[in-house]
Amino acid sequence: MSEKIVVPVLGESITEATVAKWLKKTGDAVEADEPIVELETDKVNLEVPSPITGVLTEINSQDGSTVEVGALLGSVSENGSAKVIPTEKKEEPKQVEETPPENNVIKLDTNKKEPEIFEDKKTEIQKPKPLVLTEEVAPKPAPVIDNKNDTLSPAVRKIVTENNIDVNSVQGSGKNGQVLKGDLIGLMGANPKPSERKIQYGQEERIKMTRLRQTIAKRLKQAQENAALLTTFNEVDMTNIMEMRKENQQDFQSRYGIKLGFMSFFVKACVVALKHFPAVNAEIDGDEIIYKNYYNISFAVGTDKGLVVPVLRNADELSFADIEKNIKDISEKARDGKLTIEDLQGGTFTISNGGVYGSMLSTPILNLPQSGVLGMHNIVERPVVVEGEIKIRPIMYLALSYDHRIIDGKESVSFLKMIKENLEDPRRLFLDI
Repeated sequence: MSEKIVVPVLGESITEATVAKWLKKTGDAVEADEPIVELETDKVNLEVPSPITGVLTEINSQDGSTVEVGALLGSVSENGSAKVIPTEKKEEPKQVEETPPENNVIKLDTNKKEPEIFEDKKTEIQKPKPLVLTEEVAPKPAPVIDNKNDTLSPAVRKIVTENNIDVNSVQGSGKNGQVLKGDLIGLMGANPKPSERKIQYGQEERIKMTRLRQTIAKRLKQAQENAALLTTFNEVDMTNIMEMRKENQQDFQSRYGIKLGFMSFFVKACVVALKHFPAVNAEIDGDEIIYKNYYNISFAVGTDKGLVVPVLRNADELSFADIEKNIKDISEKARDGKLTIEDLQGGTFTISNGGVYGSMLSTPILNLPQSGVLGMHNIVERPVVVEGEIKIRPIMYLALSYDHRIIDGKESVSFLKMIKENLEDPRRLFLDI
């Protein structure tokens, strides 16, 4: 009996996928519901399981091929023959016959010690280490200075020590081959070697974009072409939030089992502002504006395969602890490639945190069909005027990009100002004012 492996229904508006890689080879034994092939769609990657227990007998769609929903990927047979991997035969140790002593009398050596037994302890090897033909591990070599050459000037000796230079490998131009300061400075003019990437792949390399990267590029271009993009900026003093986190972090973590981060404050502040300015939570559909009375906050997550924007649903109904837990769980799913289509749909407003990568300022692009996106940035201590005095405060720049077709400048500036006020006085978030 043979069962076909077909492309499953991938989700709303997704009709095709790319075969990312086969997890099994032809002839491999598989269990029912065991992942057998990985597909890449416009939004997420998903694994297709084996329909039955048996052997993968046929692969019809190779890695990199484009397949539509319902297309044949391969087949699994219950009666197939699995590949048998030959095992090396181990030679039995030859038995050496010992010649008995004369007159068949066995003499015991009472002075002979019992053989020592060494326990084979397993150690976790993190990285392969080079073979060192010494009894002890050699320490990290210190800067090599030719002790025979006692005429090194203090300046040369300082450069050698600070830069870990082996003077024996430097051709000295002084008397009797003495290394001079000019010889070391001359090393700086030596042409650097080509990068390892250039050596490995050549002058250029051409790689086809993944389906996810193609979708990201397409949607970002659509946002620029189909929306009237505009960005407004402000800054927020993070002093009070940082002090609140420091004072309550231990109690918060012991009670809820999660750290109190910055994102929960920003999500709460955005929800308050969205309720006051509903146009920022709306979208355009033809010649109509759809106002959303729910608050699903999308947040950008960088992964090895590209940027994804999962959704934190009904954020207005979540506590600080719930927000932190959900963001942590969803972010881990994103980095592990386990997001589903549902995790990426239904967002009404987006928060993008470029600050985790060190960004000082940016102009984020809309996540269509949404009309607003908030950009967070890094926190830097800056001199600011507080009640007539110059003080050093932790400052973050904020950026709000919005669709000017439905959001006026007054609304956008007021929206961002309300976020700033709630972040600078986080007690307002608990009092709902």
